[in-house]
Amino acid sequence: MAHHAPRFLALCEAARGRIREMGIDELRARLQHDRPPVVVDVREDREWAAGRIPGAVHLGKGVIERDVEDAFPDLDEELVLYCGGGFRSALAAEALQQMGYRNVWSLAGGRRGWLAAGAPWDAEPVPSAP
Repeated sequence: MAHHAPRFLALCEAARGRIREMGIDELRARLQHDRPPVVVDVREDREWAAGRIPGAVHLGKGVIERDVEDAFPDLDEELVLYCGGGFRSALAAEALQQMGYRNVWSLAGGRRGWLAAGAPWDAEPVPSAP
């Protein structure tokens, strides 16, 4: 597991108290529904390029607040954010809630939890942005 600084962990824990988290099994089940949630990868570009949850879209944490309204103008769109371990996605989920998004979740455990559960992973390379 990556080493995280104490103040970063405290910030993430505080955010977790104000957001909703979705478990791996719940997301896997909900992805089978007629109207599944949108899975949003908030990791860095290089992390996204190395692999992702199949069907996920990419809005890195560094730009999500700037770009989310163009990508998802409906404030009721169900968005499940994930990162490497559920820390950055918790912070991003809190920011989106502050922007008025009403149906946003952070994936508990993130990529590490997803892979540990044996869930599908798309490791096909994606082209770099020009």
